[in-house]
Amino acid sequence: MKLKVCFLVVGWSLLHSLVIAQDTVAMHYAKMIEAKHLRHHLEIIAGDAYEGRETGMPGQKMAASYIAEYFSSLGVAPCVNGGYFQEFPLRSEGIDRSSFVFGGKSYTFKEDYYFFPSFPTTTLTGCEIDFVGYGVETEVYSDYANLDVSNRVVLMLDGEPFADGKFLVTGSTTQSEFSSDWRMKRDIATAKGAKAVIMLNSGYAQILPRIQYWLDTPGMKLDRKLEEREDVIPVFFASPKMFAGLLKSAKMKSVDALAKVLSSNKKLKKRVLKVPYTIEVIRKTERFTSENVLCYIPGRDPKLAHEVLVLTAHYDHIGTDGVVINNGADDDGSGTVTILELAKVFKRASDEGFAPRRSVLLMTVSGEEKGLLGSEWYTTYPIYPLEHTVANLNIDMIGRTDAEHSDENYIYLIGSDRLSTDLHNISETCNNLYTGLALDYTYNDEKDPNRYYYRSDHYNFAKNNIPVIFYFSGVHEDYHKPGDTPDKIRYEKMEKIARLIFHTAWEVANRDERPKLKEGVNAQ
Repeated sequence: MKLKVCFLVVGWSLLHSLVIAQDTVAMHYAKMIEAKHLRHHLEIIAGDAYEGRETGMPGQKMAASYIAEYFSSLGVAPCVNGGYFQEFPLRSEGIDRSSFVFGGKSYTFKEDYYFFPSFPTTTLTGCEIDFVGYGVETEVYSDYANLDVSNRVVLMLDGEPFADGKFLVTGSTTQSEFSSDWRMKRDIATAKGAKAVIMLNSGYAQILPRIQYWLDTPGMKLDRKLEEREDVIPVFFASPKMFAGLLKSAKMKSVDALAKVLSSNKKLKKRVLKVPYTIEVIRKTERFTSENVLCYIPGRDPKLAHEVLVLTAHYDHIGTDGVVINNGADDDGSGTVTILELAKVFKRASDEGFAPRRSVLLMTVSGEEKGLLGSEWYTTYPIYPLEHTVANLNIDMIGRTDAEHSDENYIYLIGSDRLSTDLHNISETCNNLYTGLALDYTYNDEKDPNRYYYRSDHYNFAKNNIPVIFYFSGVHEDYHKPGDTPDKIRYEKMEKIARLIFHTAWEVANRDERPKLKEGVNAQ
């Protein structure tokens, strides 16, 4: 009995000392991530010389070269065809011109209506448009009952039916996703065979300034020449004034009157607007390339080195309007330079005999601002197999403090528990052990109207059932504006968040088992 007790004590002491030694090693390298180094890189990456790093433009190419040269200076071996770049083809699709004539009246792009530039060249003509109410279809409510809209343009209200203090779709005071996600309505119209949607935007005056960049800037797509088909139909968003004009031309009721009828479950007497229309969109197309920049640190454990942890940040931004530069210091220069610091410490650890057991890929991607294109290309054509990719830690905007926080000692975590409770618990434990940040999960809510979970590069990994964490400190008054400059970055805040990311990455890369997927989630 005494012998057993002695053995257990010795065994536990040995195990405990190994844990402490491992922690000490991690802490040693985490301390090499310093605010001054982050600032040094960011003042270059987000400097005026890089012209806002717009995808495919000279500034983006300069940033790619800077990042690759830094990886080379660390002594990291090239991992993509003798270099650090994973190139991918793009096509730019802008608006050459558009026109919208309804009932003999012409409407003006942006003043009266808008659409996003990625739609194909389109000419729509006819004498009838179908009014489909709110464009909603569920088991409890349908705007499409007994209505065939095949190959027709449909007109719809925004929002959803509401009566007697309740939303009809949910049967409660809580809105459904139809109120926040217009894509759901577009997808229903597409499934019904409609050829275009005209949708009221009640908040037109408020939203137009927020989306001005995307309206004035050509949209981009991955140029898959064998996959040219369009997956969605055009959606035209009409201002309240224009929408009222459309209804008046067709001698329809007002928006308020229509909403009242729809919410009362009464049948509309008039569903077809018999008015001649011509809608034309002429698009211009240009083809070019961009590149992801990769830094690969091989794992040391023969049994685990084939598994890869991927750390990402996007280094592209929105460029310049020809006069004013959008420097993109926070978005996402902050994430980009954090990747550079993480690459430095992982390489240093490897050189000094403490390489992680699993391999680590540190990747700055391009085309995020154009639709997560660089990460989509990587997950479609991965350099390292997705089935061996254990997790993705994605960093996008960690350098500022938003209006919701008076104390900068916080970070939003998004997606950490969506696919893997295991990864979430690792993250929480590392924060408790090392950094003590306030972890804010506000935007992790699946009903978050901002939909941030779908808006950065981690999502392309999540789509492939790879556990993810998205690190984000929130939006601010300089988001996508010229004021997003290096002098406004909170470098000490960045340093602390970067250390949390390092500790989480270190644990994932060195533990015996990869983060487990939740029950019901299928692995690659």
